[in-house]
Amino acid sequence: MAEEYTRQQEGAASEDYSEQTLIRINKLKALADEGMNPYHITSYDQTHLSRDILEGFESLDGREVSIAGRMMSRRIMGKASFAHILDAGGRIQTYVRRDDVGKEVYARFKEYDIGDLVGVRGTVFKTRTGEISVHVLEITLLTKCLHPLPEKFHGLKDMDIRYRQRYLDLIVNPDVRETFVKRSHIIRAIRDFLDARGFLEVDTPVLGTLETGAAARPFITHHNALDIDMFLRIETELHLKRLVVGGLDRVYEVGRIFRNEGMDTRHNPEFTSVEMYQAYTDYQGMMELIEALFKDVCLKINGVLDIPYQGEIIHLGEPWARMTMAESVKRYAGQDYYAWATDEDARAACKACGLTPEPHFTRGECLNFLFEETVEDKLIQPTFIYDYPIEVSPLAKRKRNEPQLTERFEFFIKGCEFGNAFSELNDPMDQRQRFERQVAAKRKEGAKASVDEDFVCALEYGLPPTGGLGFGLDRMVMLLTDSASIRDVLLFPTMKPLD
Repeated sequence: MAEEYTRQQEGAASEDYSEQTLIRINKLKALADEGMNPYHITSYDQTHLSRDILEGFESLDGREVSIAGRMMSRRIMGKASFAHILDAGGRIQTYVRRDDVGKEVYARFKEYDIGDLVGVRGTVFKTRTGEISVHVLEITLLTKCLHPLPEKFHGLKDMDIRYRQRYLDLIVNPDVRETFVKRSHIIRAIRDFLDARGFLEVDTPVLGTLETGAAARPFITHHNALDIDMFLRIETELHLKRLVVGGLDRVYEVGRIFRNEGMDTRHNPEFTSVEMYQAYTDYQGMMELIEALFKDVCLKINGVLDIPYQGEIIHLGEPWARMTMAESVKRYAGQDYYAWATDEDARAACKACGLTPEPHFTRGECLNFLFEETVEDKLIQPTFIYDYPIEVSPLAKRKRNEPQLTERFEFFIKGCEFGNAFSELNDPMDQRQRFERQVAAKRKEGAKASVDEDFVCALEYGLPPTGGLGFGLDRMVMLLTDSASIRDVLLFPTMKPLD
């Protein structure tokens, strides 16, 4: 076995490795020659994490423990050494003395490299300087790290490498580890909040057979057995509303979404959304729900409701501002939607603000255009913008007294849209007409969009009055961890392959 392993390593060593990596490979070869190949070890009995020992020192002082993790630092001082071990609970110091572990083991320990994974059995104590540590009785090399870790004082700064080699980023940057621990806790807190309010978590299909008329461009794949093209979902909405038709009055999904579009600090082709639907409420009810959810989750994760985010203090605890889109455009752009008698008047208002609307823009499209260009970036504190034009809201219910507008809102923080909600359209005839207009527009752009006839059929069986809402989980994590880019909160963001 050792001879076979040696041949494998000699082949590996012929690759373009650094001198330091070749030294580590040779150390591994020497261990294999001695019959101590660490890759043959299959398990190690951990009794505690570092966090357990640090937080529970009073009860563990003098007791024997077993820990396992990555050696991140080492100071050899003759017959005794100190080393810091990183595990899932953090870092802890270990004290290794030759007289305790034996000459041979201590000699091998001195040949270990920073980054190696080790198992340690020893007793808990506190050093003269007051640092809680483990006095080592036995140390075992569990896995050899073949590449040097980034230098500890400068860390891993290259953003491209951090995103491509997230495993390395997690090893050397504790704040990155904390971000993704928080992400997991945020998801759990969202689920706890919704479950406590009677919502049922469900899963809906990721692959569909229709390219719907929705605005986003889908990814297309092919199913060989059926010999048909299929589309990765761009939303979970239509399937969730089918479930409300079926009598599941409160449903939600934490789901992966795929959109074949651009990439920037707020957009990744693959991201996570949270969508929820509640029968017998409307968009006002969903405003109350999402404001309460954000406050609840923030308090659980950060312990406070005033949080720093990209140079601003965001006051989540105060009542969130509410403005209609028309009110916001009048306040920030000085243009009055209700003073426009015609589409031409609306386009003239856009031009008066230095904008260039498309020649076909209607009053509603001009209102939305003005909002996006002159208002959105000014909404720093949490703000609901509601009553959107029907032209940009194909799934929202019309306002009864203003049918050119819909019962729809989006909410904004630090100039960024965080979520979207409606009083859901449940008139099947109206829905079909809007789908048909949307599909026609998409086909002009070259898409093979189709009306989702099964969804229209579901509406014909009767969707109760329903409020629906979706928000980007990744943007919420960005907010609650003060992260500048969506790539900072995705473990494996989409990256262009290296040449």
